[in-house]
Amino acid sequence: MAPLIAPVTTSTELPVRTEVVIIGGGIVGLSAALTLAERGIPVTVLEKGRIAGEQSSRNLGWVRKTSRAAADIPLALAADRLWQEMPARTGMDVGYRREGILFCARTEAEMAAHEAWAASVAGLGLGARLLSPREIAALVPGGAANWIGGVTTPSDGRAEPTLASSAIAKAALAKGAVIVENCAVRGLTTQAGRVSGVMTERGEIACAQVLLAGGLWSRRLLGNHGISLPTLPLICSAFRTEPMEGPSEAGVAGPDFSFRKHIDGGFVITQRAALSCPLVLDHLLLGHRYLSTLKATAGLLRITLNRQSLDDLRLARRWRMDRVSPFEKTRVMDPPTLPALNAEALDNLSRAWPVFKDAKIAQGWAGVMDITPDSHPVIGPVASLPGLVLATGFSGHGFGTGPAAGQLAADLVTGAAPLVDPHPYRFDRF
Repeated sequence: MAPLIAPVTTSTELPVRTEVVIIGGGIVGLSAALTLAERGIPVTVLEKGRIAGEQSSRNLGWVRKTSRAAADIPLALAADRLWQEMPARTGMDVGYRREGILFCARTEAEMAAHEAWAASVAGLGLGARLLSPREIAALVPGGAANWIGGVTTPSDGRAEPTLASSAIAKAALAKGAVIVENCAVRGLTTQAGRVSGVMTERGEIACAQVLLAGGLWSRRLLGNHGISLPTLPLICSAFRTEPMEGPSEAGVAGPDFSFRKHIDGGFVITQRAALSCPLVLDHLLLGHRYLSTLKATAGLLRITLNRQSLDDLRLARRWRMDRVSPFEKTRVMDPPTLPALNAEALDNLSRAWPVFKDAKIAQGWAGVMDITPDSHPVIGPVASLPGLVLATGFSGHGFGTGPAAGQLAADLVTGAAPLVDPHPYRFDRF
């Protein structure tokens, strides 16, 4: 069952023209829309289903710098600032709490990875520090595991995926943005070799710029225009407990679980050592580009061939814009909940912190992440099609940096000075 998103009243009218069209109503697209609306730039967000209906509402909710690559830290730092400003900016509580996140290690190899990360960001002023077993016990009491150490960044935090995108959308609407749900974009229209608009299931909208923030659907839309974006789908499973007393307000990750406090008093928990991987055609087409990643994460993937594999094959990869598109056939990608992975996560966590043995699951869900070969997003223009900017491929890390990624994308769309150096996210790196 999908998490229940705070409702937003969006538009039923489709404008004939606007300055910027954003394809995709997740947190990145909505953050870009809010930024543009605040700058007085006409913007329309088109969402094939409902806003934040896919991965933007199905993630762990972490806002973290810990374990991010050094090249990704400037965007994460910018996101910290924007998350702190979000309640004042939107006039709503988005659940942002700055309680820290810590990662625990059972083995020397795991601890060595944490030490290597801490060394790689030592000069960036994060305040990250390595932890002893005694310090872990003090920060997260009641544990039963024999941790050999860990790492924490106290300035990390969390926000609520079911609240944040809705708050951002409402603020964007109040500042003049147009958001239209249940309106799929079938493709891009062009004139003289550059983007001139989009064709939707309800007709064409003319515009000067398009921002594609379509998550896992971006690859399919670009493919219909002969543009190859390397992303593969993987499914993460999570669940929320009923309100309960727990060991920490901070987010905690062990090798095979993660948990964080939920705003209602329960905890959101995942099995971070396992992702479901229903085989689809793209795994065969692109798998060779992920070989180094597969070697580094051996044992992480639970590979299956199931109904989701068949459903993917039924969705067209080429279509005419006067015909029904794949995005109309699947309004919301809603993979089934994975009880086995959730049970694993709870069992692993309960052995580490026995208080969770009494946890009662209130709700479980699953979400599809779009993974790039280097696990970094694409935020930047497409040279072969002027007027098109991408903000996609966030590889499961998009919620935490969503406000900053959206602002950076808005900067690139309008030619403003970029929030951070966009070079690490350029499309042509592939």
